Parts: sequence; C-alpha cells; structure tokens
Amino acid sequence: MGVTTVTDVRPAHAGTDGGVLHTLFRSEQGGHEQVVLCQDRASGLKAVIAIHSTALGPALGGTRFHAYASEEEAVLDALNLSRGMSYKNALAGLDHGGGKAVIIGDPDLIKTEELLLAYGRFVASLGGRYVTACDVGTYVADMDVVARTNKWTTGRSPANGGAGDSSVLTAYGVFQGMRASAQYAWGDPTLRGRKVGIAGVGKVGHLLVEHLLQDGAEVVITDVRAESVDRVRAKYPQVTAVADTEALVRTEGLDVYAPCALGGALSDESVPVLTAKVVCGAANNQLAHPGVEKDLSDRGILYAPDYVVNSGGVIQVADELHGFDFDRCKTKAAKIFDTTLAIFARAKADGIPPAAAADRLAEQRMAEARRA
Repeated sequence: MGVTTVTDVRPAHAGTDGGVLHTLFRSEQGGHEQVVLCQDRASGLKAVIAIHSTALGPALGGTRFHAYASEEEAVLDALNLSRGMSYKNALAGLDHGGGKAVIIGDPDLIKTEELLLAYGRFVASLGGRYVTACDVGTYVADMDVVARTNKWTTGRSPANGGAGDSSVLTAYGVFQGMRASAQYAWGDPTLRGRKVGIAGVGKVGHLLVEHLLQDGAEVVITDVRAESVDRVRAKYPQVTAVADTEALVRTEGLDVYAPCALGGALSDESVPVLTAKVVCGAANNQLAHPGVEKDLSDRGILYAPDYVVNSGGVIQVADELHGFDFDRCKTKAAKIFDTTLAIFARAKADGIPPAAAADRLAEQRMAEARRA
C-alpha cells in the first residue's frame, strides 16, 4: 500500500480553468493543505482523504461511502466537505481543523471488512493529521473495523471504547439551531404550533422528528427510501408524508424546512418555490452554489448555516478522543443555540446573509490560531 499524490484528476474535456486542480489551487473554495488518493486493489478500495486545515489542530471529519458518478466528483465532494469541516469545527469551539474522506462505490455492494481495514491503513499513514468518524454510508460498526488498523478513529461503539452513534447529538444540535431560529424569527424559542418539513428521515432526521413532536410542532416528512418514511409513521402516526422534496418545499403553511439528506438542497429551483420562512437542517453543503444564500435573504427566508447547527455529532466524536462523557457533550451541543443567535446578530449588524456571517466568524478564529 502506498500514498498517491494528486497530479491531475481533471477529465479530458476540462479546460485549463476547470477541474479539481483549479478548485484546489486557484479558486476561493480551495486552500486545502493536502489531498490523498487511496487505492487498494486487493480489496477494491478507492478513496480520497482531503485535509483542508490543521490551524486549530488535527483535521477531524467523517468518512462518506457513496457511489459517485465519477472519480472527479468524489474528489470535489471531499474538497467541499473537508472545507466545511474546518468551518464547522471552528464554530463548534473545537481544537480541530477540517478533513473529510470519501470511499467510492455502493456500500451495499462493495463494503467488506478487508476494504475497511485497508482504508484504516491509509488513515494511519497520515500519522494523526486526520481523525476519521462516521458519515453517510458508514456506521459505528464500520468504525470499529477501521480502528483496528489505526488509532485515529472515532465514532466507535461503546464496547470498543467509543461514544456510539453521533446522530443523537447531531439531531439535538439541529433542534437547538431551530429553536434559535424560531427565537430570531418569531420571538419565541419553541416550535410549538409550527409546521416543520423534514427532507430525509434517516440516521439524523428520524431523531429530529422526535424532538419536534415533543416540542409541539406539526411534522411533515419525505425520504427517497419508503422504508424510512414507514418507520417514522409507524412510530408517530400523527406525522404526515409527501411524495418527494419538490412537494415538501411547496407545502402550504410550512414554517420551517429542514434538509436532512444529501447536499445541494437549496438551489435555483427550490428557493423560489420554498414556502417556509426558516431553513434549518442537518444536511451538509445545503447551498447548491455561492449566491443562493443571498437569494434566500432576498426572499426574507432565514437560513441557519448547516455546518453550525449540525455540529453536535462532531462535538461528540471529538470528545471521544479524550474519554467520552455524554452529559459534557450535550452541554457543549446546547451552545449551538447561542452560536446560531450570535450569527444572526452578526449578519444583521454587517448587512450580510447568515451564511457569510458564519464564515467570517469561523475564518476569524482560524486566522487567530495561525497568528498565535
């Protein structure tokens, strides 16, 4: 096994101003410290590990296992996700930079113990610069396997010295962000009597449903997996379901829209028809492209930046490195309420969208760390 250095992963048709190298070295979205391409032919592993920043400490971020349409798409996703982790960890108050890994392929078809062990060896090769955890397509049991070949793996099971499923505190943190959004938008930190639409009721979304119902909200859901919808409705028959995300964003009387699946949910197509006055969800990279945050602001829609409100999970896995304490983590995750309100206040004071205000606050903390 060896580490492959990125040389050029642009498709043949890409121009000189396009492709991954442009993103990495020349665009405002770049600035990454290191990108590693990983391949283990014996197990079928193809993976990308992207380290955006170690200014605040070792890069921390999960491992996504997904059937990408192309290798370039996988690398770009790793670049975007790792950058987001730098900002998320900074605003969560963690002493960690941002990193992310993606494993290319359908986890239902190619995930094996041998593949996960090979991936763990690549994480080990970075000597602690990158700490991994669960993400879409990977689970606690997977991290237990990955941890057998390196000591920089979090999100493990309690039986193996870990904290277990980080979805619990991710959902709790999103709920705190939603409460802060309600405080800012309507003057009361509760969702009681509000209609909340959740797109994606998987690992995090179905837990968010429970928080909202306990708070007195009316909940509408959708998911590409029918079994996920059925599971929620079997447990909570008062929850209603709609056919798809397009129907959800157009739901009459919707107060809050919570994207909790994959990224790009806020786009040129969805924002103009969105009925909700608040967007606050667990999905990463919700803004399909730069400028969407202004479109939301122009429509009077309050956007709670995704990487702020969904940081409960990373707070949990970071704590695992020091001996996990759930109550300590929950107390930290509760502060997402205050951080979200601070971002809204900064946005108002500076006359900018909340997403830009969050970026400024995160960049300020990272810059101060570099100067220290």
